[in-house]
Amino acid sequence: MVRFLAAVQLLPALESGEETLVGGQAVLEGVMMRSPHAWGIAVRKPSGEIVTHSEPLDRPSERHKWMAWPVIRGVMTLGHAMTLGFRALKFSANAALDELVDSEADKDTSDSAAGNLEIPAKKFEITGWVAGLNMAFSVAFFIFMYKYLPLLATTELKRLNPIFGQQIIFNLVDGLIRMAMFLLFVWGVSLWKDIRRVYEYHGAEHKTVFAFENGDPLNSAEVQKYSTYHPRCGTSFLMTVMIISMLVYMAIPVTTFWARFGIRIVMLPIIAGVSYEIIRFAAKHRGSLFALLTAPGLWLQRITTQPPDDREVECAILALNEAMALEKQRGGELVIA
Repeated sequence: MVRFLAAVQLLPALESGEETLVGGQAVLEGVMMRSPHAWGIAVRKPSGEIVTHSEPLDRPSERHKWMAWPVIRGVMTLGHAMTLGFRALKFSANAALDELVDSEADKDTSDSAAGNLEIPAKKFEITGWVAGLNMAFSVAFFIFMYKYLPLLATTELKRLNPIFGQQIIFNLVDGLIRMAMFLLFVWGVSLWKDIRRVYEYHGAEHKTVFAFENGDPLNSAEVQKYSTYHPRCGTSFLMTVMIISMLVYMAIPVTTFWARFGIRIVMLPIIAGVSYEIIRFAAKHRGSLFALLTAPGLWLQRITTQPPDDREVECAILALNEAMALEKQRGGELVIA
């Protein structure tokens, strides 16, 4: 459960939010891959067995045209991606719990055989209400850690020295504190062996997407040739959001603590939508000025992605194959850009 909670906190950094291209997300001991009209997941159990699953996927912009408008499409797509990513994490956690229950059931069966007792195996899984509590905790953690605490720290600095009260300096320091806390969290959890493996699966996902985009055969040898750093990664998105946030807050003339806190909450969807457009443009125009804004995210991927082994790449390939098989059944068209 602790691994699940940590992975939920990292969810925005582990996923790709682009709905018109192939993307994916690292999960616990596996990878989820998404095409425009389907998603697939492959998770390796502790025994070594790989379990897969796929489902059709509806694009929000195909149901409602206004969801395809610039900025709005970013908010809608990212919300859709977060929901799907959470479902994928839940599936991966339950896959591990299933095997744990099976092993306990085998033990109970052998222990009860001598006493002629029958002990039914109890089914453990992350249920809807448990998942909901985790999501609520994650939202509260995000607001407290990356909105409230940096603002509180900067406000205290303003009391120590009036120079921190200047609009530009205040919001610059607030943004730098926010980035520092995010970097510390991402680096700190990477020291945990289980999360480091999630980062390795993250690298496997990126390598597989690169191979697919370049039309190469999807096998371990070909996939391993590619970089683990991908411009459409959620890590790049988060760093872009933090940079854009500083610029936006500098332009809004509010001075009280709670007014600033409220602005940081209210403006979040707009900033996310604008950041999505920048990431989308930068991914298609690698030499543009906007691509410079995504550079810090690519640097941060040195932490959030790690070189995968062939077994981890195998999961990423299987997940993509699952998604693409269902995509073809649904007659979807894939745009590679």
